[in-house]
Amino acid sequence: MRYRHPVNWFCLALAIGLITLAGRARAQTADRTIEEIKVEAQARAERGAYPLGGLNPADVRDALAKINTRDPDDWAAGWSAIADGYIAKAKAAATPAEADANYLRAWRLYYFGQWPAATSEGKKASYAKALDAYLLHARTLDPPLEIVRIPFEGSQIVAYLRLPKLSQPVPVVIAIAGLDSRKETVAETYAAALPFGIGFIAIDSPGTGQAPVKASETADRMYSRVIDYLATRPEIDKSRLLVHGQSFGGYWAAKLAHTERERLLGVVAQSPAVHTYYQADYFRPSMYTREYLFDRAPAYLAVYGKATLDELYEFMPKMSLQALGLLGQPTAPLFIVGGVKDTQVPIADLDLLIHTGSGPREAWINAAGGHMGRERTGWTDPVIFRKVILPWEVRMIATER
Repeated sequence: MRYRHPVNWFCLALAIGLITLAGRARAQTADRTIEEIKVEAQARAERGAYPLGGLNPADVRDALAKINTRDPDDWAAGWSAIADGYIAKAKAAATPAEADANYLRAWRLYYFGQWPAATSEGKKASYAKALDAYLLHARTLDPPLEIVRIPFEGSQIVAYLRLPKLSQPVPVVIAIAGLDSRKETVAETYAAALPFGIGFIAIDSPGTGQAPVKASETADRMYSRVIDYLATRPEIDKSRLLVHGQSFGGYWAAKLAHTERERLLGVVAQSPAVHTYYQADYFRPSMYTREYLFDRAPAYLAVYGKATLDELYEFMPKMSLQALGLLGQPTAPLFIVGGVKDTQVPIADLDLLIHTGSGPREAWINAAGGHMGRERTGWTDPVIFRKVILPWEVRMIATER
């Protein structure tokens, strides 16, 4: 196994985790106020931090000036008003490149208008506009983006497939979005893999975006269906399929490493919840961690289709990979990525995944990093993807199984 730092990071993490959890349980029992959200959102936009990476700080300032309450429709309206202006600019643009730049800018704003989940009519409208704007942007992509609709249990799995222009069958990464990211965001990230001869299929997590099922202990079956589908495409090398799941998507990636190990060349699990996370003494206080911008609890209720937090808390232990009897079983080769100071997913869960079961394990653990391994500056999401995750995937693709 490989670690970023030659330290006993797990012991350090455990100490930090116990202190952090105790403090969080005492102090963080309520979400940010709207004024706190506005201050923090602007600060994150200024430094390009999640979830405002890629947003123009001036656009953020203009949108926040229109928002006065925590009402989800008020939130959506503020961001959509600024995005609408860029749609108008795109339609009046003199060149396709100018139009595309405006569609992309509008998509990011509409997307943030529904963040972290489309829990109201206004946020649903903002999400619909985000999809439209993204697909207008996608018309310019080369190689092209294909909208894939895979039949699934009377509904469909909607995914984005992009393949490099090669004459032989190509390897593909199944890229799974998180709780509040979407297949559009991971599709933008994975464009960087195309020059390396790697394609991708970008998919929402269960209960998010256009996913056909809510999150549950069996919702990973939708990804098994995606693997079935990829095996039917002659331009895809079914012997070289990888999975990368981010955050909530990391849970599904870790689960697939167990359940689909025979069909996967490797799996990247980035800040995956495994077992401890799903226990009430961790999960309850984690709903209000300041690492998350706001509304983590409403997002989870939407994802799992639960009406109350008590219902959610009662259900969550069923998601544990230990409760499901998977921990300790053989897996596909795993690359576990995360941060010691993560207050959304305990570092103890990453340690469990590293040290249980059989199959190759590697890890990149940022001793100064939070969720996803990110830091305020330096190790941002794009840097971690470009310098850590993509090189591992390239190496796995080049390795004979």
